[in-house]
Amino acid sequence: MKKIFIALFCWFLLGACCPEKNEASPPEKPGESPENGKGEPPQAVYRKITPEEAKGMMGEAKGFVLLDVRTEEEHREQRIPGSVLLPYDEIIDRAEEKLPDKGALIFVYCRSGRRSETAARGLVDLGYTNVYDIGGILDWTYETENG
Repeated sequence: MKKIFIALFCWFLLGACCPEKNEASPPEKPGESPENGKGEPPQAVYRKITPEEAKGMMGEAKGFVLLDVRTEEEHREQRIPGSVLLPYDEIIDRAEEKLPDKGALIFVYCRSGRRSETAARGLVDLGYTNVYDIGGILDWTYETENG
């Protein structure tokens, strides 16, 4: 019985020290999606990252979509340069029209983070495999533009 306890304890410690990638882990390189290790296509998973992580990935990526899921009025008032507007409540109906490549690197933002999560999860449900929720523009400390 003591050997079983020691074996389980070691197994637990090994798992705590060497966790596997979770669904929130960014890929090794920008633009890559995690694979399931069996040579199959990448799986669509929800990932939440910080604005700082997103900015770093954007600096390294060759191409990406920066998706603003707020309203048209909010987008006009202030936005991250280069962002594409697709309000979160239109994701299901218009995603394939606005985002034809389901493997594209997509960063999703809104005002505070609630709508970006809803939209990012919706994209994942539609089969988009490289989606990152970067939260709200309120947390974006980098360049924005008006008008």
